[in-house]
Amino acid sequence: MVESNMIKRKSTLAGLVGLILLLLLAACGGGGAGTAGEGADSPNPSPKTAEKPREPIELKIHAGGVSEEEFNKRFKNVLQSKFPHIKLVWMPSNGKGTTIQDYVASGDIPDIIRNISSTVQSNYLNLGLEYDMRELVKKYNYDLSRFNPIYLKGFIDLTSQNGELYGLPVSPFFSRVLYYNKDLFDKFGQPYLKDGMTWDEIYDIARKMTRVEDGVAYRGFSANVATFFTYNEYSLSTLDPEKDELSSFDTWKKMFDNYIRFYQIPNNEIRPTLAEEGAMFQKGTVAIHADIYSPYLDLSMLKNWDMVSIPIIEGAPKKIGTFPPGYLMITKQSKHKEEAFQVIMEMLSDEVQMTDARNGFLPTVNNKDMMSVLGQDSPVYKDKNMKAVGYYEFAPLRPVRAKGMTVIETNVADTILRNSFLDAALGKTDVNSALRKTDELLKQEVEKAKSRTK
Repeated sequence: MVESNMIKRKSTLAGLVGLILLLLLAACGGGGAGTAGEGADSPNPSPKTAEKPREPIELKIHAGGVSEEEFNKRFKNVLQSKFPHIKLVWMPSNGKGTTIQDYVASGDIPDIIRNISSTVQSNYLNLGLEYDMRELVKKYNYDLSRFNPIYLKGFIDLTSQNGELYGLPVSPFFSRVLYYNKDLFDKFGQPYLKDGMTWDEIYDIARKMTRVEDGVAYRGFSANVATFFTYNEYSLSTLDPEKDELSSFDTWKKMFDNYIRFYQIPNNEIRPTLAEEGAMFQKGTVAIHADIYSPYLDLSMLKNWDMVSIPIIEGAPKKIGTFPPGYLMITKQSKHKEEAFQVIMEMLSDEVQMTDARNGFLPTVNNKDMMSVLGQDSPVYKDKNMKAVGYYEFAPLRPVRAKGMTVIETNVADTILRNSFLDAALGKTDVNSALRKTDELLKQEVEKAKSRTK
């Protein structure tokens, strides 16, 4: 009898233990049903804590060189979807009273500025707007290695004293290519151009294509002359980084000689202004045109054209000189720096840059997939030879002035050089004299800059 009672007690105890285990398993949410009283079958599920809505703010954006229409198309919908609490206020950058200097003078300072490297001194640093993003990069664990290093390093070298990060690179930036009018090649029985050609080959074709027929003068070659020098394969600056003089006289002479010969072909003379020369190809009477690759290009007046890789001067690095990207920067006066940084991160996201690339904008990140779809959704470029754009590697940005050297805006120095080339190409002077004049004018600009800082 005692033994029978002991067996009963053991059986009861085992049953209680089993029940407790079942209850514990249920409480732990086994099978994904949720905690007790919160499962899908619970008649009275506990209400979840609502996320507190973020306070609405305004962010002002000044993007010199970019229209409001372009900004809206590329960024606004994405940003509004991602940050519904942020109202983006567009500050016009064209027209009277809309320069960044005008806004700063009136005390209406934007939170985000887009600028380019050639004017960052006068349009950002000299205005006391500089803000170092490194703290925010660290806080958000933002991966800077995703960018093409030539654009990040070049900007840091240009703007910082101790490694400060004042901006992140944003498209557009521009490669160099040769455009050609296929109708003229057909008309004169010449084979089409191909990638990897040399300047000597292009020169021979330009000579053959330059002619007068039925009273119409056809030119074999024209160019946006700025692309020869500002975006050169040597990554050579106009003003020497360490001296107050023209950099590398002999290299500039080599470039001048290479290009001027095209304008010495009879009936292929350069136009009297660089603007006129740059617009000649659109008239339909020029066979080959050297210019930047640009998503803004309008060649709709030409029925049949394509492009190939830009030739590289013999002995130069086999790299394509590029027009640097813009840079997105935060002002130190902004009261919403973190939100501004979040917006910038989204503008530079892979998703946005992939869409940009499909529309013809070169990505600022290292992403071969983006380059492989470049221009596929662009009505201008979807059927063109897009391999020409990146046929060679992109050259590093031109070196900046050494620490302690007097700085002048790069576009001022480059304009002096281009004008000297025009004088030589027009036959007003020889190449050596043109370059010596460039050297003299650069020294004068440096002295002016020194006198302003005294």
